[in-house]
Amino acid sequence: MTKLIIVESPAKAKTISRFLGSNYEVIASVGHVRDLPTNKLGIDVAHDFTPEYVIPPKAKTTIASLRKALKGSDILLLATDPDREGEAIAWHVKEVLSPKIQTKRISFHEISKAAVEKALSEARDIDMELVEAQTARRELDRLVGYSLSPFLWKKVAPKLSAGRVQSVAVRLIVEKEREIINFVQKEYWSLKAKLFKNSEFIALLISLDGKTIPKHGLSGLTATDLKSRLDCANFTVIDLDKKEIRRIPHPPFITSSLQQEAGRRLGFSAKKTMTLAQ
Repeated sequence: MTKLIIVESPAKAKTISRFLGSNYEVIASVGHVRDLPTNKLGIDVAHDFTPEYVIPPKAKTTIASLRKALKGSDILLLATDPDREGEAIAWHVKEVLSPKIQTKRISFHEISKAAVEKALSEARDIDMELVEAQTARRELDRLVGYSLSPFLWKKVAPKLSAGRVQSVAVRLIVEKEREIINFVQKEYWSLKAKLFKNSEFIALLISLDGKTIPKHGLSGLTATDLKSRLDCANFTVIDLDKKEIRRIPHPPFITSSLQQEAGRRLGFSAKKTMTLAQ
């Protein structure tokens, strides 16, 4: 009995082939074999958000190889990655191939003989809840991206893309920008005195007559009034507490943090940053 195992990666297919006997054939789907079209929305919003899947040109050769291998097989085992995306790829492969033979789903988290053999003994059906979760994520990306990206091209810069994640970031940026625009400046003052006990130091006024000075400072009129009172006051230093404070320097840059800081402070692109770093 010949069993056909379909994985995602050609390298993984080659490794797994070494673990199994001659009655197994392992072949790769090389990722997705179906996706939403690139030239239109591809989602029928009026009819329960039904997706319109198409086969990308680059996947047609792979599908032909899969169909050829399927013809001589008795059992089909879908061994795509053990996550939501992998579950969806397994389902798409099954939909495209329409196998007339027994079809099962296997998954493993490490590329070892023991893990593969354990997965084969626990073959199951495709988890459609995971498939539907991936479909919802993909459709949400498309619905948000196709409406928001053109707006970014006009208002920010060409070739920018926005999806379910970027749209939230854009929202946060917009809200922060509105806070900045609507910010009302208020003048405030703080009062300090230069005192001496063994050595000179600066003291900040935090309370007066039992009343705490507001954290946001004093108005100009109040500060002037308090200053005139303090100019005539006699100060007594009761105690001076000295202590060491341990300051840990920032860690050295790694590639990602270097690019982020260069972009934030200097507006450099990742390419420019790495060129200068070299």
